[in-house]
Amino acid sequence: MEYLKLVKVYKKLEATTKRLEKTEIIANVLKEASAKEIANLVYLIEGRVFPEWDERKIGFSDKLMIKAIARASGENVKNVGILFNRKGDLGLVAEELLKKKKQATLVKKRFMTDNIIENIRKLAGLTGGGTVEKKIGIVTELLTHTSPEGANYIIKFTLEQLRIGIAEGIVRDAIARAFNKDVDDVERAFNLTVDYGKVAEAVKSGKLKVFDLTPGRPMKLMLAILVESIAEGFEALGKPMQLEFKLDGFRLQIHKKSNEIKLFTRRMEDVTKQFPDAVEYVKNNVKGESFILDCEAVGVDKNTGKYRPFQEISQRIRRKYDIEEIIKKLPVELNIFDIIYYNGKSLINEQLQERRNLLEKVIKENKKEIILTKKIITSDEKEAKDFFKKALASGVEGVMLKNLKSMYKPGRYVGGWCKLKSVLEPLDLVIVKAEYGEGKRAKMLSSYTVACQNDEKLLEIGKVSTGVKEKAVGVTYDKMTKLLKPLITKEEGKGVVVRPKVVIEVGYEEIQKSPSYSSGYALRFPRVLLLREEKPIDEISDIKTVEKIYKSQRGKKRR
Repeated sequence: MEYLKLVKVYKKLEATTKRLEKTEIIANVLKEASAKEIANLVYLIEGRVFPEWDERKIGFSDKLMIKAIARASGENVKNVGILFNRKGDLGLVAEELLKKKKQATLVKKRFMTDNIIENIRKLAGLTGGGTVEKKIGIVTELLTHTSPEGANYIIKFTLEQLRIGIAEGIVRDAIARAFNKDVDDVERAFNLTVDYGKVAEAVKSGKLKVFDLTPGRPMKLMLAILVESIAEGFEALGKPMQLEFKLDGFRLQIHKKSNEIKLFTRRMEDVTKQFPDAVEYVKNNVKGESFILDCEAVGVDKNTGKYRPFQEISQRIRRKYDIEEIIKKLPVELNIFDIIYYNGKSLINEQLQERRNLLEKVIKENKKEIILTKKIITSDEKEAKDFFKKALASGVEGVMLKNLKSMYKPGRYVGGWCKLKSVLEPLDLVIVKAEYGEGKRAKMLSSYTVACQNDEKLLEIGKVSTGVKEKAVGVTYDKMTKLLKPLITKEEGKGVVVRPKVVIEVGYEEIQKSPSYSSGYALRFPRVLLLREEKPIDEISDIKTVEKIYKSQRGKKRR
């Protein structure tokens, strides 16, 4: 497809807030696309140049983009920066300056969408001497030879800032509508591949049903629904029910294929190099030629054997140097609770009890290294409550409740799994705005407006600043500022609007009704508990969870 035709599609999508209209617009584009171009077209509509699971980074900063815009427009760098500070959007800056450009060099080329995406992908692979100049040159070439509006969108997806209201659900529905396929089949294929481009390509060629799990390639993991009591768990899941300890660690998917073991977070980040100890545990204690395991990696105090809080062990996810030193300081224990693939066969359609039985055969437990989650199977409410109390007494978060016949549903909050804690459920929220502090925090972003999700929308639910530390292990103002500054899209006095990417776990005294925020709720005495770098935005708390907690909190005891 010609790139300028896609630009017109972007404009149509921006012009409507209606989900069905967006779905129809995208479906019509996909119908016309060729089998060769459809995958790349889907990526560009999603606002990306690589599929979600691909770890390659474009690596192009606002600073470099200002230089590219200056070269393409003939304006000086300083003036481009001033205009950026005023508009808060480099795409709009480029569009305005290129419209004014008088040099004859602004000649449009007949770029196709494949030309655009291939050139931007080159940015991720450039290394060595002269890399910066080469990157600026590639982007300048694209900006110079397209329309001002085309330049706007090139900038937005180069900086990964395209916001035209297209969530995964709309892309899924558009693919199904374009080719008259069942939405659930399209979603299933996506959850196995984490790649709507490949899904669209398969649908176009009539091969949607061929998708299955592939060890070595990360997948979406199954998620649990919050319940308030053991009784509600039995009501939701039936009897008998499996209960397991719910641990305060981080979710890890373990893949083995052809003697190679890979570890991925729930965000599908490859953390194999950060956890060579975990790789050895799996190699020495799990039988099988190929498999995919679902587990919780938990920090263990090497002296007492007790579990350590998530904020301590989370340091290991980002650590890429001095690995041997941090292994000694922050060892992990793998608590395995599910097996999704084994020796060439997908197990997602097998019942939970069959998957657990297999786990017990293939895992050799070794305390402080790799174990199975503690569990019971019961139909008795008192026994279940006693197990819950035992879990809390041992220092874990609570319990997971599971239907014995449940299948594994990647990427879904479904009725097969529930979770129960003894305190008001902390919320995982994404930061959408921030403010600079005063005095010694004048250069620090120290107050954060947070949002929950409702389908494709983000709804603000309050501001939080407490819980962040000046200098300490865990969440610091300096760390938050470094994470948020590259995401700034607009400045408003002391405040900034940021691209929604940084997820934090927020505790609070209670949830209140409030007209001040778009969610209709506000958090009373909120505090930052954790930085959830491993959690993707599509897994943050939703408005239904907020409403559920609001209704249940009165009279609930807090620990």
